[in-house]
Amino acid sequence: MTRRAYSRLSQDQRRTDLLEATLACVADLGLDKAGARQIAERAGVSAGLIRHYFPSKEDMVRAAYAYLMGQMTAAAEDSGTGETLTPEAALADFIAANFAPPSLSGVKVSLWATFIGRVRVDPAYADIHREGYREFLDLLAARIHPVLVAQGRPADPAQCQRLAIALNGLIDGLWIEGSLGHGLYDARRLPGIALDAAEAILRLPDTTLTRHMVPEDERT
Repeated sequence: MTRRAYSRLSQDQRRTDLLEATLACVADLGLDKAGARQIAERAGVSAGLIRHYFPSKEDMVRAAYAYLMGQMTAAAEDSGTGETLTPEAALADFIAANFAPPSLSGVKVSLWATFIGRVRVDPAYADIHREGYREFLDLLAARIHPVLVAQGRPADPAQCQRLAIALNGLIDGLWIEGSLGHGLYDARRLPGIALDAAEAILRLPDTTLTRHMVPEDERT
């Protein structure tokens, strides 16, 4: 439901405002204390409007989690789609997009960690989580395939999925690291680190991906 739901939900501004307000309240107050009244106030709407869109607060919070997952996947999907890009540039852009705003965010990693607790105990959240990761893996595998073909490497679906799982683990780990904002290093280094590691995972020649990276001093 995630990426497709994000596209669909984004077409209804009031619903989108409610979902954004829900995420903001959960980030500020936690899942238990983020009530319908606080969410309505944050969105600037009446509690009655919430009931128009969602049967219950729990339904709204689940929809907000799906929206969050879809939002993050869409940010990566929208990168590297230019008609003139090579397969290598498209993959590099897709990976690097995870380490820049709006994806790289302390608020988003906090929300992700909050919802993970529900994923473990609530089948509805688990379904959203599973679908979100499935969509991300499918998009990543689709970016990997033409790169392997260009290198004359095996590019069957099983191999592309295997490599997508490995890259997803790399992306997840560095995304959490960068979003925590611990100040141990400049987070602008992460795209280069990720692309160097991706070249190793994919067994690509040096600079196959990193040569397409935006220079550090041009990133925000």
